[in-house]
Amino acid sequence: QVQLVESGGGLVQPGGSLTLACAASERIFRFYACGWYRQAPGKQREFVALMSSGGNTNYADSVKGRFTISRDNAKNTLYLQMNSLKPEDTAVYYCNVAILGTNYWGKGTLVTISS
Repeated sequence: QVQLVESGGGLVQPGGSLTLACAASERIFRFYACGWYRQAPGKQREFVALMSSGGNTNYADSVKGRFTISRDNAKNTLYLQMNSLKPEDTAVYYCNVAILGTNYWGKGTLVTISS
């Protein structure tokens, strides 16, 4: 059973930066598409960023140019570098990997953007 553990969330002022990490229990990120999603209070979970097994990336329009997804295969870790943060980026951020039709999720890490 694949386990994903997110970390790096916290309280940041608008315009600030934060880097999230997602540690996997197995070497999966190099083999499967993986990504980040978020869920703001009272809203549905939404797509943020995706990295294919080949390293291609895709971003939601709302974060394009501000967020960067990356991975360290040796550390089995997926990252989300977030810059120029806005209050509307406040949400619980979840790591996801899809393996042969099954979605695996972490428990999430809370990001709060507030002055």
